[in-house]
Amino acid sequence: MKNTALLVIDMINTYDHKDADLLIPSARTVVPAVADLLRRARGRSAPVIYVNDNFGEWRSHHGELLDHALSGPHSHLVQPLKPDRDSLFVVKARHSVFFETPLEYLLRQQNIDQLVLTGQVTEQCVLYSALDAHIRHFDVIVPRDAVAHIHEDLARAALRMMERNMGAHVCTSKDLWR
Repeated sequence: MKNTALLVIDMINTYDHKDADLLIPSARTVVPAVADLLRRARGRSAPVIYVNDNFGEWRSHHGELLDHALSGPHSHLVQPLKPDRDSLFVVKARHSVFFETPLEYLLRQQNIDQLVLTGQVTEQCVLYSALDAHIRHFDVIVPRDAVAHIHEDLARAALRMMERNMGAHVCTSKDLWR
């Protein structure tokens, strides 16, 4: 693979928000795939970057977001995906991982040209992040079994749009870092 980074989008989550009840079943199914991708990426020393919503908590930092998610009722969805000491963390406030964040600068500094997008929500944050990555000339890979959705029909359409309109490589997580 090229100079590739694994992005984990919005998985440090308390699931205390609108649509959480619809998201949780899908999140449950993707956690093992994301955890396995984390293990394999780290085993190859690929950069792992968590890009996470701050949920309007403007005084918080990544450690506080993680502690809050781990102390909540859905910590079982967060525990297997915890950042390690080498993981990077970017806090975002909107859907795209690029919108008003330093992520592009960070990626360029590390000579990253290919992104593996994992996390949630396929038809929202993952889709908008894929578009923003595409227009910034990053190659995009989306493992369909490592992205969670709220609405399955919209997620299928989003994956198709990423593949067709943005040239994203949509695959399974097993296809990566074998």
